[in-house]
Amino acid sequence: MSKRDYKKEYANESKSRKKKRVNRNLARRIMKRKGLVKKGDKKDVHHVGGDASKKKSKLKVVPRSKNRSYARTKTARKKNKKS
Repeated sequence: MSKRDYKKEYANESKSRKKKRVNRNLARRIMKRKGLVKKGDKKDVHHVGGDASKKKSKLKVVPRSKNRSYARTKTARKKNKKS
């Protein structure tokens, strides 16, 4: 098994994906400064509007298990099409 080439992945990353990643990291830093999250707390910072590409979206702290996936049907499709 070969190792991942992270430098190559970052070089080929699309602009919109990079913007979302930057904004997710910014949201985490904001909540960390407020004292709501810390490293290793198993919490995620949730973008309430669902759009990580907006810097000014509402944020809240939720457990990982609530933020990582969506409700699915028996055929593994998302139940809520807007999610």
